[in-house]
Amino acid sequence: MKKDIQQRASDKAFSKISMLTFEISDNQTELITGNYGGDITEDEMRMILDSNKVELKVWEYIAELIEKSNKIQ
Repeated sequence: MKKDIQQRASDKAFSKISMLTFEISDNQTELITGNYGGDITEDEMRMILDSNKVELKVWEYIAELIEKSNKIQ
């Protein structure tokens, strides 16, 4: 049971990392093309990009902790 939960946690972390990687790529493309949509300014788009980059680092750290935890047991 514990292994199943550990595997699910790992899968969720890596899924989130993948999604954030795509979002960051999209954010960068939107900044280059100027297509932010709606009422978002360039500065707000840069804040979104920076926030996604920080979020990615957090999830990479979480994934690392999960992987280390899995190796200990």
